This record gives sequence, structure tokens and C-alpha cells, in this order.
Amino acid sequence: MNVATALTAYDFDEIDRISREDLAAMARTIDEERVYAEDIMRAYGKAGAYGTHLGGIDGDVDLSSAVMAMARASEECLSTGFCVWCQDTLAWYIASSDNGYLKSEILPKIVAGDSLGGTGMSNPMKAMGEIEKMRLQGERVAGGYKVKGMLPWVSNLLEDGYFGSMFHVEVEGADEPKRVMAIFHAAWDGIKIKLDHDFVAMGGTATVNVQCRDVFVPDEFILGDPAGEFIQRIRPGFTLLQCGMAAGIIKNCIDLMKQVEGPLGHINQYLDKQPADIEAEYNALVADVLEMCKTPYDLSDAFYLRVLKARLKGGELAMEAAHWAQLHMGARGYVSRGAAQRRLREAYFVGIVTPATKHLKMLISKLEAAQAA
Repeated sequence: MNVATALTAYDFDEIDRISREDLAAMARTIDEERVYAEDIMRAYGKAGAYGTHLGGIDGDVDLSSAVMAMARASEECLSTGFCVWCQDTLAWYIASSDNGYLKSEILPKIVAGDSLGGTGMSNPMKAMGEIEKMRLQGERVAGGYKVKGMLPWVSNLLEDGYFGSMFHVEVEGADEPKRVMAIFHAAWDGIKIKLDHDFVAMGGTATVNVQCRDVFVPDEFILGDPAGEFIQRIRPGFTLLQCGMAAGIIKNCIDLMKQVEGPLGHINQYLDKQPADIEAEYNALVADVLEMCKTPYDLSDAFYLRVLKARLKGGELAMEAAHWAQLHMGARGYVSRGAAQRRLREAYFVGIVTPATKHLKMLISKLEAAQAA
């Protein structure tokens, strides 16, 4: 067992208790008042939620427990489930790297929930897909890089937290800039974070914009330089982990539909989709995801294509399940504090968080075309 995973034993019973008792009691407040569940995020760390998927590229790695812990949180509150994904993915970056300093000095704090943080890769992923321009620019200096620019949305980030991101570096004589991926600390000189969003849901996610003004990034914090090979290494796990968010909200929407079978089943039977229909698709999706969780470092295009399709299915089924939950619940789910309307608003986040539905479809189309060529 590696250093990180040895710190905290995985205790799903405790993760379930935290979700069922503490998080469920806060879910409405998180949604309505945009409260970040910091204490719960730290408690998940103490229960081992962030350390089960970190054996490293040469280790015995299985994402299953991480996905199911995230799903359990997402059953109650997708804002918190998303923050769990952010924390897991930050740890995934470091554990998947060859950086011994980050693994020994920073990773244990992230695994334990002592340091919280995000991924910071929404813009870089879109930039790599030529959807938007890279927001961060770097310049090589003695001992590291000097970075400037602004990331519009980084989630699960507090003033003493960490996040991973990527920046461009102009290389003399090269046709294209070099991409470098690194871990940043929000407390570094030149970094300023600001809460700046007004989402219809997901307000309790500590989502900030990050301004970088000549921030020095030491070599000890570099993940990939250049980043191409490292991105190939982390992208299946990055994407596969997101399926935990989808699984949690789908399961809760099935439960909501089942809750009203007694009082409303006589009329809900005329709706096109019943709980059993969604549940069959959910079970098939989860089985596929958990099977892929056993080999997250499979770097083949065929495996990545399978991951992308599962992630796309998860987002689409989450939105569909929430749609039918709202119709099955009827007026009792449409009131301002109704669970169904909250899940409907949250479900669309699974469809738009990077990689969004349209981004996934683009990636799938390109991979399928390459395979057919």
C-alpha cells in the first residue's frame, strides 16, 4: 500500500452515515444559501473517501470505491458530490505523476481532507479541444515558471487550497506553444481567488475565479513538462470518476419515483418511463463503469472511447431520470423546496460540466473517425 492510501482506511459505512445524516440535513441549505459543506468534505477525508484510487501508474489501482463514495454523496447533494470529484481528481493528478515531492508532501494532506482543492482543468481541456483559448500563459524562469492569466471557474477551492491546471509556454522556433501542467497553491503570491458565479444550482461548491499575476510555480510542483503524455495518462480516470456524480443523482431520482408509487401509481402508470425502466439502464451503466474502474490506466483509444460513451450515457441518463422524477412527483416535487425540482436543476450540471455533452460527442466523433480511417 502506498503512503497516501495508508493514511486513512476506507470506511464506506462512515461515508454512508455522513451522507445519510449530516449531508442530507444540509442539502437544502447548501442549495438555497449556497453554503459550502467544508466540514463534511473534511469528514469524508477522515473516512478514507479520497485515498482508494491512488496506487500510481505502476500500482494496483481500482476506482470503484472512489466512484461509489462519490455516488453516495451525490445521492443527497450533487454540489457536495461534485466537490468530492474535485478532491479525488486533484489527488489523481498527483498520484498519476512522477513527482516524488508532491506525492510525499502534498498528496497525504489531500487524501486526509486536511487540504481541499480542485482540478482547474475546465479551460485547458476546452483549449485542447479548440473550443476556447488557453487562459494561462507561462514563462520559463530560474527554478520554475512565471504564470499569468485568469481561470474563470475552479471549484472546491479555499484560500489555502490546491488546484491543478495547465499553461502555455512559447518556445522559440516552435510552431505551437508548449503545454505544461502543474499544481498551484491558492495562497501563493500573485494568486487571487474570488467567488463569482450565480448558477441555478451548484452554488455551494466553493467555485471561484482565479487570477494569476506573475505567479512563480516551482519545478517541484510540475506534473508534466511537456504535458501531452501526462494528459494521456490521466484522462480516462478523470472522466470515469465523473460517473460517480451521475450514478448518485440517477439512483436518488429512481428512489423519488418509487416514493410516490403508492399515492400516484394509478396515474403515473401512464407515463412513458417507470422507475424500473430507469433502474435497468442505471444498473447496466454502473456495471460497465465499475468494470472499467479496474483498468483506469488503459491508455488505448478503444478504452478511452468506451469511457467517453459511459460518461455521456451517465449525463444523459441523469437528466432523463430527473425529468421523469419531476413528472412522477408532480406538484409535490415542483414546490420551491421540492426534492425533484432541485434534482432536475442539479442533473443538468452533469450534462454541462467539462467535458460537457457536446464536448463528449465531439471527442467520440473524432475517435470513431480515427478508428474507421
